[in-house]
Amino acid sequence: MVTPFKGDGVNLEEFGKMIEYQISGGTDAVVILGTTGEPATMTEDEKVAVIEYAVKNFKGKIKIIVGTGSNDTKKAVAASVRAEKLGADGVLAVTPYYNKCTQEGLFGYYKSICEAVHIPVIAYNVPSRTAVNILPETVERLASLPNMAGIKEASGNMAQVVETMRRIRGKLDLYSGEDFLNLPMLAIGGAGLISVASNIAPALMKKMYDLVKQNRLDEANEVQDMLLPLEDACFLEVNPIPVKAAYNMLGFEAGAPRSPLTELTEANKRKLYAEMAKVGLVK
Repeated sequence: MVTPFKGDGVNLEEFGKMIEYQISGGTDAVVILGTTGEPATMTEDEKVAVIEYAVKNFKGKIKIIVGTGSNDTKKAVAASVRAEKLGADGVLAVTPYYNKCTQEGLFGYYKSICEAVHIPVIAYNVPSRTAVNILPETVERLASLPNMAGIKEASGNMAQVVETMRRIRGKLDLYSGEDFLNLPMLAIGGAGLISVASNIAPALMKKMYDLVKQNRLDEANEVQDMLLPLEDACFLEVNPIPVKAAYNMLGFEAGAPRSPLTELTEANKRKLYAEMAKVGLVK
């Protein structure tokens, strides 16, 4: 989920409208304070306010998963404990970043988080941002941890994804974290999608997911083929710059990304709008 900003704060009312949009599109769960939500430039008070608002207004209507990862294990544990106390249904913990820990360090990091909470924990592998890659054999080890529920895979390496799925099938859920690989990840047994483009096209994304699960792959491919140019447009500039602009084009008050991120260029706004129009999101 995008976090809408207004002035120097969070626009909670607009955030609620965005969650309602997800519910109306058939989304089963929302991830708040993930990469797209810009938690790196939010204060701790703002993060608490976002969690409290989502739980108070939407718990029971849609699952609420909170991003709690850090490059400091103690901070990740504390954020996960806080999310549980505030009523989150689960947490999404990105691998430690910048420190570049070993595979043993990764296992210890997730072990500490899992032992500190009682709600489901989803690991998040995105080497392009963190410079750390969870190898398939390490993911298999994670399956032994209490509360470890799955992994969001955004390595972009389909060979690695297939090997990871082979090792964890029936033990952990695999979630696509790479929009361009949504369909193939579902086709090999993925449990779902944690998607950037679904912020603006939840109904289309859910349709594609449902078609795969119904084994109607020809129809699913038609939807995915339609979505791919839009997904490309959502990464014309670094996420969440484009998708935040797209929310504004849909009539939401998402505001601008926080510095050091910048607003989408006018040329890329035109490209993004054109792709949104092709799938019927705007006229």
